[in-house]
Amino acid sequence: MKYLEFDTPATKQAGDLASDYKLHNLGLQHLDRVFWNLPFEALVEEAVFRNEGKIVTGGALLVNTGQHTARAAADKFIVREESTADKIWWGEYNRPFAPDKFNGLVARMQSFLIGEELFVQDCYAGADPNYRMPIRVITEKAWHSLFVRNMFIPVQTKEEARTFVPEFTLLALTGFKCDPRIDGTRSETAILLNYGERMAIIANSSYAGEIKKSVFTILNFLLPNEGVLAMHCSANVGAAGDVALFFGLSGTGKTTLSADPKRRLIGDDEHGWSDEGVFNFEGGCYAKVIRLSAEHEPQIWSAIHRFGAILENVVFDPTTRKIDLNDDRLTENTRASYPLEAIPNVVPEKMSRTHPKNVIFLTCDASGVLPPIARLNPQQAMYHFISAYTSKIAGTEIGLGIEPQITFSPCFGAPFMVHHPFTYADLLRQKMAKHGCTCWLVNTGWTGGPFGVGKRISIRHTRNLLNAALDGKLQKVEYRKDKLFGFEVPTACPDVPADVLDPSSTWGNKDEYWKKYDALAARFVENFKLYSTGCPDEVAKAGPTRLANL
Repeated sequence: MKYLEFDTPATKQAGDLASDYKLHNLGLQHLDRVFWNLPFEALVEEAVFRNEGKIVTGGALLVNTGQHTARAAADKFIVREESTADKIWWGEYNRPFAPDKFNGLVARMQSFLIGEELFVQDCYAGADPNYRMPIRVITEKAWHSLFVRNMFIPVQTKEEARTFVPEFTLLALTGFKCDPRIDGTRSETAILLNYGERMAIIANSSYAGEIKKSVFTILNFLLPNEGVLAMHCSANVGAAGDVALFFGLSGTGKTTLSADPKRRLIGDDEHGWSDEGVFNFEGGCYAKVIRLSAEHEPQIWSAIHRFGAILENVVFDPTTRKIDLNDDRLTENTRASYPLEAIPNVVPEKMSRTHPKNVIFLTCDASGVLPPIARLNPQQAMYHFISAYTSKIAGTEIGLGIEPQITFSPCFGAPFMVHHPFTYADLLRQKMAKHGCTCWLVNTGWTGGPFGVGKRISIRHTRNLLNAALDGKLQKVEYRKDKLFGFEVPTACPDVPADVLDPSSTWGNKDEYWKKYDALAARFVENFKLYSTGCPDEVAKAGPTRLANL
């Protein structure tokens, strides 16, 4: 298109909202045109004009991300340099990358971009003015620029845009392919984070989630150094100002349970907990929409059927422009991006100056042995935060079969945690102790037997248990000590049958129940050995005890 010398919809306004701190500071010179901080209306026009996507029923922009329909986790690296060498938790998720290779790759990108058009969004990661990070995201695609504008907090005025100076810059080049022989990458795709240079690169992937999660990973490294706990969780607040945090892996009900009509939503995915309160890292939502229905998720349904929303890899009829959210022929991981304001009952400031009263760890136990709710002491809270157990079931991740898979993901977000898990767990303990917070383990999995035999715990019972916990009603009931895990389980709860609170009573064969429970305890013990180095003994001892050791 650039060779055809005609104006695109926003050509004449491309530089109206430009920063004085230009791209030549990155060595990006001899560019054709740079579109600075375009509003979402202009970005939709540009995306459609450039054939990046289609407008579908309701007004959303539908795009296809090509070969990458999820994160390329194996292609993510962190540049190992002086400022990070002894601070990163190097391993499976944090692979080192050589500084000279990074510099060489940047030089090749600078050459690649000569004569090209780029889109820039200057925005903030973090709603709290005291901790927000000014970030600049540079993209080849107009729709990626729209995604950034949806997901983060854009500059508001022309003067703010003019004086903006980023603290971290992210360069997302979908058309640039790495050469592993030259660049030292694993493949033609690479996600590279360089904390020393305050720069990140995404090459050869159109999946917008790479942008979102790269920024989250950046904050996960930097904010704990300021005493701010970076959290992969949703957060809401009650009428009395009581904040609740919901941690949970895919399929545990994090989004559903945090969307409570009696409480206002602060955010659905990424937050920071500072000395002043809780704040959302983002300005939008990035929801999984496969098999989404208007009946069960009316708020999200409405949000994705509106102008400004982005639908990724959703199948649609090109004649009628109607979308089919049940069609997974492109991917199970269909996604939608939209501003948080598209959801009713949200906190417009995206933050709360009050501190959490309750922290909820959600798990989906497909073995059917964990109680539906348990209260954790501080050491147990650290243990279960580091363990972050759930069972992945069909529909929550690509390639899963019918049988559930036991999964542990430290801090409920292992791929994005840059420090050792104990760093985050200890910060959580300190903040919970300082603000008198209660920690709950809530099981949304099976009861009466394992997957295939028992049944899923009623969402109504889970709601009633959560409401009782958040309203303080569970502070007034009797508790029993769990035989294997040692946490406290309430013996009664308003509007919840007593047998639901004791999973062993719902099994026909008690011996089979205890064998299954002991097997789960064994998995916990084995998994925690991966993190025991760097964790005090009292944390490891807060885990379960095997039946043979009782």
